[in-house]
Amino acid sequence: LPISESVEARKKFRSKLEELQASLSALADARFPVIAAVQGGCIGGGVDMATACCLRYATTDAWFVIQEINLGMMADVGTFNRMPKQLPEAVVRELGYTGDKLPAERAERLGFVNGLFDTHEQLVAGALEVAKRIAAKAPVAVAATKQMISYTRDHSVAESFAYLNALQPSIFDIEE
Repeated sequence: LPISESVEARKKFRSKLEELQASLSALADARFPVIAAVQGGCIGGGVDMATACCLRYATTDAWFVIQEINLGMMADVGTFNRMPKQLPEAVVRELGYTGDKLPAERAERLGFVNGLFDTHEQLVAGALEVAKRIAAKAPVAVAATKQMISYTRDHSVAESFAYLNALQPSIFDIEE
């Protein structure tokens, strides 16, 4: 290919990649908590999506796999940007290098999955029950809590206190 076509192809690829990343980042950046309910295989882009969610529930037969390595590529829509903050680094490396499955029971034991259910119906009911409990709380406080947890994950304790001290007065309303 002429260099100009190669450059154009790479620019198109990067543009599409950024579009896909932004679509999943919208879940992570939403003002409200996003809950994933996973049944069966959560593969490749599904793992990208699950890592963008605040909470993850799964059926006992669910599993997660970073499939991209099995296709000769690297996961590129959020798995490696989010998962190392959700699982021990050595586990992420193992999954990323091998393309092995992470069974739901191990995922829960490691803290990646919040809860397990035996059936699809129980999974949906359980995830919806958590959503209802969250929805019963003050929306501004829930949004600020999500914002604070995300900020703290990426900053020092001192920076997090400074952020909290600026955020709390703007949302605190005992009447809500």
